[in-house]
Amino acid sequence: MVHRRVDDRLGEFALRTLDPDGDAALLHRWVTHPKAAFWLMQDADVAQVADEYRRIAAHPHHDAFLGLHEGRPAFLAERYDPAHVELVGLHDAADGDVGMHFLCAPADEPVHGFTLAVITTVMAWLFADPATRRVVVEPDVHNTAVHALNAAVGFTVVGPIRKPEKDALLSVCTRDQFHAATRGDVPA
Repeated sequence: MVHRRVDDRLGEFALRTLDPDGDAALLHRWVTHPKAAFWLMQDADVAQVADEYRRIAAHPHHDAFLGLHEGRPAFLAERYDPAHVELVGLHDAADGDVGMHFLCAPADEPVHGFTLAVITTVMAWLFADPATRRVVVEPDVHNTAVHALNAAVGFTVVGPIRKPEKDALLSVCTRDQFHAATRGDVPA
């Protein structure tokens, strides 16, 4: 495990390095689910999902992690360097910037607060690295649910940007903003 966090209400969350081949079938179910439309992989087959995550695993500035809740696969997290991936030429990258994507697995019975616990876990993991000064995200401008979650953990909107695959809402969160938003729920 690369990170563990216990949520007072929902229990243990953890992250492990993703296995592109071993996790491909599981990820395929998640990224092709209708609720994952903003992930832009709706038409991918299992082999294409495996190829995408092998590409990410081989990239020097991008990696992926499988998130667990109480030991069971429950979410996906990606970390990237926005100076080299996703935001090249679209963002004034600074030392200590880390880009992030996350996706919760589809649930038969949604659990209130689960997605907030996931993003809080991912942010706590990113800020556990003292070199991380700011987390950068670029969700689709129409993904209002994620905009609200981002705000809940301290992100501020920089503004809209146009990426080749989408119009995105560039947002950033410093370590101090994250800790203020989570009111000390997460160790500094």
